[in-house]
Amino acid sequence: MDHYVDSFLNYLSVEKGLSQNTLSAYSHDLKRFLAFLEKRNIGIIDRVDRNEITLFMEALRNNALSFRSITRTLSTIRTFFKFLSMEAIVHHDPFAHIISPKKEFHLPKVLSISEVTSLLNLPKGETHKGIRDDTMIELLYATGLRVSELISLSMASIQFEAGYLITCGKGDKERIVPISEQAIAKIKNYLQTSRPLLLKGKRCDTLFVSQQGKGMSRQCFWKQLQAYGQLAGISQKITPHTLRHSFATHLLAGGADLRSVQMMLGHSDISTTQIYTHLERDHLKQTHRKAHPRG
Repeated sequence: MDHYVDSFLNYLSVEKGLSQNTLSAYSHDLKRFLAFLEKRNIGIIDRVDRNEITLFMEALRNNALSFRSITRTLSTIRTFFKFLSMEAIVHHDPFAHIISPKKEFHLPKVLSISEVTSLLNLPKGETHKGIRDDTMIELLYATGLRVSELISLSMASIQFEAGYLITCGKGDKERIVPISEQAIAKIKNYLQTSRPLLLKGKRCDTLFVSQQGKGMSRQCFWKQLQAYGQLAGISQKITPHTLRHSFATHLLAGGADLRSVQMMLGHSDISTTQIYTHLERDHLKQTHRKAHPRG
């Protein structure tokens, strides 16, 4: 059945234009499903029925997967069978009358404005590495980029005179995001003082580079950010996505409209952006309870 998976992934890449990260996630989910079918001695895809899907759902729960992983895996398999039906490879839908688990609603964790200020103002040293880290954190909060987008920025991504950057997000969709004056100033300083020393004569088109003269990895930046968060006295564990959530929440709290925030974050569906309005309402409730004499 591997050739069906290959055809499906090729369809998603060519016809749907999905990113490599998304394709990898789909591939991982499908491998898990095929391994389950192999244990059940099912070698013909058309033999998969509603009962097998139900048993697969139970197996996912028994493997202690997170709710998010289970719903994503089932969504992948459901889409896979839609493709197989479209190609006339299967003649029935095993997902018919199967209701996907209800999506859990979790508000993302964000930093307060004072916590972000502490993180940004934290002295990170005058070394070329410290200046680079400070610039990356400033830019991340200024733009709300995903960490994958941040580390993928090229030298040509930054439009200094116009005051914006160009990034390529999920599904290889290009978007324009404004940059603050503070972030622009730090990028210019990084380019003049630190980047040449990090490159050590090597050539690299990536904006932010490591001490090996190569593009930064997300794992490396993740660790640096967590360390700076602790030094800034922030109690919660912060990630690059925490700053992305904080960027969106603080914009909405400052009066930005939802559509503009959606465009800057690169969300294809505005319902994804609407979670930040729930977050802002939750923050207002907490503020009311703390400040009101009868809260």
